[in-house]
Amino acid sequence: MAGLTIRPEASCALDFLSLGALVHRLDPGTVPFRKARSFDVHVSGGEYNVAAALSDCFRLRTAVCSAMVNYPIGEIVRRAVRETGVRPFFKWFEHDGVRGPNIATVYSDRGAGVRGPVVFYNRANEAGALLEPGDFDWPAIFAAGVRWFHSGGIFAALGDHTADLILEGMQAAKAAGAVTSFDLNFRAKLWAGAGGVERAQRVLRGIAAHVDVIIGNEEDLQKGLGIKGPDVAKKADVKLDPEVFFRMIERVTEQLPNVKMVGTTLREVHSTNRHDWAAVLWLDGKEYVSPHSQLDVVDRIGGGDGFASGLIHGLMSGRTPEDALRLGWAHGALLTTYTGDVTMASLEEVEAFAHGGSARVQR
Repeated sequence: MAGLTIRPEASCALDFLSLGALVHRLDPGTVPFRKARSFDVHVSGGEYNVAAALSDCFRLRTAVCSAMVNYPIGEIVRRAVRETGVRPFFKWFEHDGVRGPNIATVYSDRGAGVRGPVVFYNRANEAGALLEPGDFDWPAIFAAGVRWFHSGGIFAALGDHTADLILEGMQAAKAAGAVTSFDLNFRAKLWAGAGGVERAQRVLRGIAAHVDVIIGNEEDLQKGLGIKGPDVAKKADVKLDPEVFFRMIERVTEQLPNVKMVGTTLREVHSTNRHDWAAVLWLDGKEYVSPHSQLDVVDRIGGGDGFASGLIHGLMSGRTPEDALRLGWAHGALLTTYTGDVTMASLEEVEAFAHGGSARVQR
């Protein structure tokens, strides 16, 4: 593929490696937290979710570099990582029995109808935020061959040195011949305590200047990179108009000429449980648009990671750009029909929906 060169599978031990923090998310369903009495526990992480989907759904060999804490919450997280088939490279921390370091807690109810989901965090003394350059032996990890390396803006926001660690990993990946990708994943609440939008744009643009692939929606591109676009706070301005986003992508590639690919989801929210959904892809100067669909959403968390994993799978398996985009669009849509952040889809389900399948009963 011109411009974006992916190493052949036979030459590598790993298809995909991600770098980021693992978290556990408490989910009371549609009940607001102030009224909640019980929770489901989901293990996730913006960067890990992509590795998990590529392993569990798309049957690729994946791994994650992350922090791990030796205490019961760590056991929950480790078990989930094992169940998805993701190989761990952990920097270990010991919990002091009182204050940590901790695996972060994310609180996220699902909302319903006119009531939107609410997300907040306890990332105090988070082990992932303590990671820094030198914590992973990149030459050893990449020696056996890695086809694709991925990180994201959530991890970049966490600590004083996490963005530096991302850059260290990206440089090692480039030297080893891996494709590098970065999901902007702008989170206003995280950056508010880490220098605000000004620092976010400085940090994220610094990382984006070194990657091949950027993933991000319209808010990510605007607030994370400072790219002009529609007002995401005003629903009337955010229609599923691919041309609006291609113009934004043009500005991205003008300012970051190293970028060979940008993938973006398009979402128009009518209510918490009813969204219009599409996606666009810019690859080596060419533009591609997915079909449009209307989603009946169960849990919107993780849809963007689902899009990224389906798109990456398509490209790594040699599909055409159009087909790879359809796989990302289909997998992201399916993610919204499950609780939790990590995929429950099968490859067959993704293929069927990507190529015209329906919700009819399968007998």
